[in-house]
Amino acid sequence: MPTIAFTKGHGTGNDFVIVADPDGELDLRDEQVAAMCDRNFGIGADGLLRVVRSSAIAEGAATLAEEPDAEWFMDYRNADGSKAQMCGNGTRVFAKYLLESGLAQLPAGSTLPIGTRAGVRDLTASANGFQVDLGRWKLSGDDPLVRARGLDVARPALGIDVGNPHVVVALSSVAELEALDLSVIPILDPVLPEGANVEFVVPSDPLVQDGIGQIRMRVFERGVGETLSCGTGTAAAALAVRHWAGALAPHHWRVEVPGGTLAVRMFPTQDGEHVALSGPAQLVYTGQISLAD
Repeated sequence: MPTIAFTKGHGTGNDFVIVADPDGELDLRDEQVAAMCDRNFGIGADGLLRVVRSSAIAEGAATLAEEPDAEWFMDYRNADGSKAQMCGNGTRVFAKYLLESGLAQLPAGSTLPIGTRAGVRDLTASANGFQVDLGRWKLSGDDPLVRARGLDVARPALGIDVGNPHVVVALSSVAELEALDLSVIPILDPVLPEGANVEFVVPSDPLVQDGIGQIRMRVFERGVGETLSCGTGTAAAALAVRHWAGALAPHHWRVEVPGGTLAVRMFPTQDGEHVALSGPAQLVYTGQISLAD
């Protein structure tokens, strides 16, 4: 059995197995990734981050064409082994690993670009960890009804694309949010061909405090299940609530998830409005694991 080194990390409880493969020598099968992420028989994680040079992975060609300085590519895999476009919390943990391992530097006032399947994402240091510019967002037009265990009737959702697909459902109270049983996958009607992450949100009362919007959220991630946090889902939830609240809603949001608190900021750029996510990132421990051939 081959043995590989790994690091375990998390961002507000959204946890990852990190595997360094600078030269792209590893060819991890879906079932090997799933075995490492298994919480009973493996390391346990919501997903896997492979640290590989953009020049050493086929998907990195688009990264280098977009930003030649994006040396590192975040090859993100869901807990079931499937590939995913992006992971907001994962980018911060990825950046933390690059800095702690000496693979990259982030001087004060500078930006660290990393490649993802959704394009290059720029990270900067923030007071509570890292801020990542998730890029342009859009209403996807996919607005299904969502059925979930614990909800008495199907609820309408708003489709948001922040580099990966989300549908956001507004609930009426914290009690309704806590009553959800997300051990069972929510059902989308109509079914979306690529699936979507599903966020359930409750606006605070009052919604805005000191100019900052306040919401609570739980999430079911496709290919994973319920997680303690979802970075892109946090951004999608804040964007959806701002959309529902109207033109006077703020552009800064504080989102409480089971694993902690994240900040979301919307800001204009030359190519349209971007959304940024900021929050902590921690590395927990290192080890080695043997993989089945």
